[in-house]
Amino acid sequence: MFSTTAFAGLVEFSPGFAARPQISHVLFDFDGTLSLIRQGWPEVMVPLFTELLPPLPNESEDARRQLCFDDIMRLNGKQTIYQMMQLAERIRERGGTPRDALEYKHEYLRRLDERIRHRTEGIRSGDIPRDDLLVHGSRSLLELLQQRGLPLYLASGTDETFVKQEAELLDLTRYFKQHIYGAQDDYKQFSKKMVIERILRENGIAGEQLLSFGDGYVEIENTKQVGGLAVAVASDEANNGSGRFDEWKRQRLLGVGADVAIPDFRDGDALLDCILGG
Repeated sequence: MFSTTAFAGLVEFSPGFAARPQISHVLFDFDGTLSLIRQGWPEVMVPLFTELLPPLPNESEDARRQLCFDDIMRLNGKQTIYQMMQLAERIRERGGTPRDALEYKHEYLRRLDERIRHRTEGIRSGDIPRDDLLVHGSRSLLELLQQRGLPLYLASGTDETFVKQEAELLDLTRYFKQHIYGAQDDYKQFSKKMVIERILRENGIAGEQLLSFGDGYVEIENTKQVGGLAVAVASDEANNGSGRFDEWKRQRLLGVGADVAIPDFRDGDALLDCILGG
């Protein structure tokens, strides 16, 4: 048995949760799990999709926006190009002629850069403390994992070039070293599933020895498929440090099999004691 009395904040364990002292490797998602540099990205992508999607007769703007939101969030955690491919398919379904998905991706990235540029420039200039753009308690948890000698891996659906740049800006590269992976121009050459398979293969470990942290269903589902332990980080990105769950994330991630749900990493020590058996 384990106790949650050591937790100062919210935590939810699945009914079948059990400690895994055999865990030897740890995988993190990036955006929304550790980094908040891209916080608010759906507020860029959803309007873009809504703008480009031809309306059906008598379809309200709200209904079209909800369809776009559902498509986008269903693919959250996969490479951005998959969301753009979904948009192209929706346009085709409605009798339109879509442009290449890569064109949509470039326009999305252009708009997103406009939204987040003040954050990256603020970190570079020192006007924004880098830890302000990390999910609350992230650095402390990474330090604790490093102290336990567990190798750390980072996998993101964001383009690898940007992931590496932003990890460096946030001073996270030192925790993950060469194990930072992101989307490739040839999207078939990368997926979080492929990263997980690589971790298991190269280290000769079983899936039960993998621990993952993520705020998207993809990394949770992929981890559970190999028998790993998955922690859902249902982060309230717009109010970092609030300690509240993002309820949509929480329900979605527990629904795909997460073993634990947390709103942030304020209870890193207690969490690792529960997961690793003290």
